[in-house]
Parts: sequence; structure tokens; C-alpha cells
Amino acid sequence: MKRLILALTFGAFAAGSASAQLRLTLDDAIQMALSENPTIKVADLDVERYDYVKKETRGNLLPSLSASGEYTRAIEKSTMRGGISFGADNTFTGTASLSVPLFAPAVYRTLKLNRTQIASAVEAARSSRITLVAEVKKAFYNILLAEQSLATLEESRATIQRTVDDTKVKFEQGVASEYDYLTAQVELSNLLPTITQTKNSIRVAMLQLKMYLSVPEALSIELVGNLDEMKDVVLAGGETLSTDVSRNSDLRALDIQAEMLRYQLKTTNAARIPTVAAFGSATITGNDMEDFRKMVSGGAEAGTGEAVADLNSSKYFWTHPISVGVQISIPIFSGLKNSYKSRQVKNQIEQLDLQRDYAQRQTTVAVESAINNLLTARETMLAQARPLAPADKGYPMQPHLRHAVPCGRRHDSRTQFGTAQPYAGAFELFAGDLRLPFRAGRLRSDRRQGGRRKLTVRKSKIRI
Repeated sequence: MKRLILALTFGAFAAGSASAQLRLTLDDAIQMALSENPTIKVADLDVERYDYVKKETRGNLLPSLSASGEYTRAIEKSTMRGGISFGADNTFTGTASLSVPLFAPAVYRTLKLNRTQIASAVEAARSSRITLVAEVKKAFYNILLAEQSLATLEESRATIQRTVDDTKVKFEQGVASEYDYLTAQVELSNLLPTITQTKNSIRVAMLQLKMYLSVPEALSIELVGNLDEMKDVVLAGGETLSTDVSRNSDLRALDIQAEMLRYQLKTTNAARIPTVAAFGSATITGNDMEDFRKMVSGGAEAGTGEAVADLNSSKYFWTHPISVGVQISIPIFSGLKNSYKSRQVKNQIEQLDLQRDYAQRQTTVAVESAINNLLTARETMLAQARPLAPADKGYPMQPHLRHAVPCGRRHDSRTQFGTAQPYAGAFELFAGDLRLPFRAGRLRSDRRQGGRRKLTVRKSKIRI
């Protein structure tokens, strides 16, 4: 579905047609934003980055193998008394070293810290998704509400314009006063800035929606949605209103941060524990030291034994020692640095506990306030919807009210009771419906999966 939406989007834009238009429902807009918004991509890449950090730490438990080579040319050799020189003109050396960690407690603690860092990045990505969904819904609702208001205002302008024309004719005929004519003109003039402001609001909200969807500004978008149906869904209140804040993203981030500090404390304390490692090295050395060769062969005048034959067959003398061992490193005293580091982390944990308690109280109050606002908005919408039938029927129960409205303002009766006021209350209704899941930290996918959510990151295939 996502690929189909993107194909239609960029296909329509690439066509270069002025009539190219993309039709989006609210669900399509949310899915498109979740798949293409740069904020979400950055959050996913951050999770992937911490996965690489964990793999880097895990590499400290693997064997370490290194090799080096060296060549030395003697410009002037050492000379003893009597003019006797010793040493090699050319020396070749090759060394290979192997180290295998056997017991590294600090690395074990760091691995657990890295897992917590990944969980923190996953929670940050979830928070970004919650915020983005709320912003997309807000922009979507704002556009639909503004378009509905604009339609009402245009209808009002047409009504006022007819009133102005009728009053002008009556004024010219001497039936109406100049005051009525001027009042109608002023009312029309006062309505025009509101219409312009509403059009600008629609344009700004559409630009914001395109920004969230990451589509070109030149692409025309048509929103598919019925405000009445959306309003009825919110009024129905199908979702249980709960003050549970266990999935609030800010609180979960604080919990993960506290867990990270506890692992950091364990990592700091692990620096006091001895470490054990096995090592091995192999070296091969070759040189052309003549005096050493004579010494091995029994002197320059020595006989023609097998040693002389072997030395004559090779110009260099080679050695290749190999050694293995076990090393234990015991920290004894480091200037109390680790002790002070531990105290710093404990201080941070204490601060975070206080912040967590205060943040939970704030979030609980915010959720309760969001629930109260949503319930108030529902009651307001229901109360505003009651006068619709009398207004559309022309006040049948109180016909004298129809004639009590001045001629220049008679168009306001339907606007006030029939369209503008309910949709003005709809703004608060939709706003309350957005605040509650945002404060509680819930996504639709959370409810579908029973409160558990899987986040899959590209390439590294991390699943939390």
C-alpha cells in the first residue's frame, strides 16, 4: 500500500500536468508520513547506529591478531678495540601476536549497557512516530475544518452580497434607508478579511501536511474525508478513556535512562575486577652477521664439516622463537578515580528518580486534563447539534424569531446554528482526541498488538 501511494505521488508529479492531483485519506496520509518522513528515517538510523556500537563492544571479546615486519640496514656497525667489528649489515624481523580475552567483566557490563542504549533509541523512534501521527492528524483535521469554514463563509458572502444588492435597489427606490444600505456594505467588507485569512490558513496547513508527507510542494493534494463521519467516530467514544500512563514515551525514556545509569555504575565498578587474557607470539629473524657464523662453524680456519656446508648454502642466519602465556591484570590503586565515578553515577540515579516521580505526576495530570477536555468537547458538540433541525426548517416552533432577525443579518441564523458553531466545536473535539493518545503514548499499532510493538530497522534487522 505504501509503495502504491508513493508510486502515485511521484508518478503524478513527474507527469508535469497541472491537473495532476493526489487523493489521500487520513490513514493513507499517516502511512505515507511514517514511511517517508525524514524524522522517522533518522530515528531508525539511530537505532541501527547503536546496533553497530554493540557489535563493536562485542568485538572486544574476540581474539586479536596482529602482525608486523621490520628491515634494518646497518650504516656503521659496532667496533671493538683492535678494529674488530660485529653485527649484521642486514636484518629482517617478522612478528605475529595473538591475544584472547578470557575474563573481561567490564566488556560484559558494557554489552548490557549497549542493549539498553538500543532500547532507548527504539523508544525515541516510537516517540517520533507518535508525534508525527499526531501532527499529521492535526494538519488533516485543520484543512478539512478550514475548508468547511471557507464554504460557510463563501455562502455567507453570497447571502450578504444579495442583501447588499436588494438594499441598494430598495434605497434607490426610497423604500430602505441609507443606514441599512451602509450597514450591509460594512458587513460585507468585514467578512472579506476573514475569508482571506481562512484561505491562508488552508494553504499553510497544506504546506505543513506536505512537509510531513515529504512530497513536493508543487504537487496538488485532495483530502478525502467526511467531517461528520470523523466527528461521529470521536463522539461515539469507542476507545476506553484510561489514565494509564505506563506507555508514555517520556516516562519510558526516563526508565530506560535509569537502567542505563545502573549498567554504567556496574561498568564503572567492574574496572576494579581483575582481567585475564591469553597471549601468544611468534617471531622470525634473519641476519647476515659473519662473525656469528664463524663462531658457529668453529672459526675461520675450521674444517669442512656439515656446519660449514650449511652456512655456505645460505647467506642469512634465521631464528624463529614462539611463546605463549596467560596474563592477569589486577587493578590496585588508580587515584580513587573509579570511586568518584561511581559516586557521580549514583548522584545521577538519585536525580533521575526524583525527575521520574515528578514527571509521572505531571503526565497523569495532563492525561486527566485531556480526558476532561475530550468529554467536554463531546458534550459541547452534542449540545450544539441539537438546534440543527429547527435552524434548517426555518424555526417552525418559533416563527416570530425568523422575522426578528434584521435584514442585513438574517443570513447569520443558519451560519450560527447550522454550520459554523458545530464545526468550531469540532476543532476542540478533534484536538482532545489527539491530545489523549499523545499524552498516554499510544499508537494504533500498539492497540492492535496488545500493547507490544515491534520495530524493524532496515539493513541491521534489529527487532526489539
